[in-house]
Amino acid sequence: MSMNELRGRSLFRWAWRQLTSMRTALMLLLLLGVASIPGSLFPQRSQNPMKVADYFAKNPTLATWLDRIKIFDVYSSPWFSAIYLLLFISLIGCVLPRTVEHIKALGAKPPLTPKFLDRMEFPNTVEVDKKVALDKAEQWLRSKRFRVRREAGAISAEKGYSRESGNLLFHLSLILILIGVGVGSLFGMKGEAIVSVGDRFINTPTSYDSLGFGKFQSENSLASFSLVVTDFKAKYDLKTNAPSDYKLSVLAANPIGSKEVARTIKVNSPLTYGNTKIYLQANGYSPMVTIRDKSGKIAFQGATVFLPQDGNLTSTGAIKLPDMNPQMGFVATFIPTYDRNSKRGAFSTYPEVLDPRLLFSAWVGNLGLDSGQPQSVYRLNTTKMSRIALKQLQLHESYNFGEGSITFEGWKPWVNLQIVNDPGKFYSLYGAILAILGLLLSLFTRQRRIWVKVGEKVEIAGLAKNGTPGLEEELAELKKSLEGDK
Repeated sequence: MSMNELRGRSLFRWAWRQLTSMRTALMLLLLLGVASIPGSLFPQRSQNPMKVADYFAKNPTLATWLDRIKIFDVYSSPWFSAIYLLLFISLIGCVLPRTVEHIKALGAKPPLTPKFLDRMEFPNTVEVDKKVALDKAEQWLRSKRFRVRREAGAISAEKGYSRESGNLLFHLSLILILIGVGVGSLFGMKGEAIVSVGDRFINTPTSYDSLGFGKFQSENSLASFSLVVTDFKAKYDLKTNAPSDYKLSVLAANPIGSKEVARTIKVNSPLTYGNTKIYLQANGYSPMVTIRDKSGKIAFQGATVFLPQDGNLTSTGAIKLPDMNPQMGFVATFIPTYDRNSKRGAFSTYPEVLDPRLLFSAWVGNLGLDSGQPQSVYRLNTTKMSRIALKQLQLHESYNFGEGSITFEGWKPWVNLQIVNDPGKFYSLYGAILAILGLLLSLFTRQRRIWVKVGEKVEIAGLAKNGTPGLEEELAELKKSLEGDK
């Protein structure tokens, strides 16, 4: 074997030892947490591409540089994946050999009794008959669940092996959690869709407001089902206005085109098709309006989803009319239970619709829909528009403005459905449970050794691993037991 091959092997062994050390694993775990910070500070394409587009529009130069280092795709970036994989390898290389050695140690006898017990912790002598000292000591130690090794004139006992078992279980559970996260990111999907009561949701990519797939998933992997939202009921506490119960009634067909079956979805009771779960995540209101042009022809009629701004569901949204000449848009606020004061202006005092109002401003000009830049359906770009009206409407009230009229017809509840397929979540869940159990086992198990030696006198001593307290009291109890019948 050449000198270069020896040096290469030595370098590889050194690098492997460094990578699989517990210190390196902890550093990588800390580094993974730090690397996750940009994902919470900057919008991510997989979660909200509209915010990413807005960031590019406001900070084009900075956004271009950030995009080069994958700041808007943190969790799928090469550098984040590299840290993740190195941590995975480090934990496996660190924990598995320790686990094998620990399994071997579980069946091994305690170490031999040291020659000089006075060098151990809390050495003491016992006034007891030497002929029965070892028998009595062994009986007491076994009653305290010590593993006992008896030699000629000495006993070596040890307990607390489960401390190391808990420590290893904790680290093995971290590997299981990493596996769960990896499986979810590779084979999972997550999407959200807002659906108004009376509308149908078909599980196809075009039905989603946002949709993200794992590396090995695609549009063809979506479960085949459809839902018709037939009713939604929300109950609120009269004192706190906090929600007390949500109930969504749907007609579900699985697969698409099959017979529809009435099903109920609640917050903690999702609808499940295989690995795909449909959660009820949020709710709000879609005000219904009729907008006519100058000639009285209907330019728009229907419900528009508005987004809640507070716990009482004061909601804002936009209505865009690109086909009118000139183009028009409305920035509006829907108030379920109306109230007003001098400081807050108009606001809602209760989440249910008891006294609804629609506040709006009408704008005319260029909506900017042909600029090539994506726009949010919930906001109106008024940079190239002029306001021509500002009004508040009660239910069924109409208002005429220069370019036409608007009538507040009513409202429809909507719900936000979160559709998730995360095959790795059970690995992560079980890993988290086992990690907690392992941590508790490691923290509350006392690992110690006790020796009893018969020579010119009967000596006892011990050793508390990791400096855990209670050894002195246990040795005192052993001494008292040995001297009890003298």
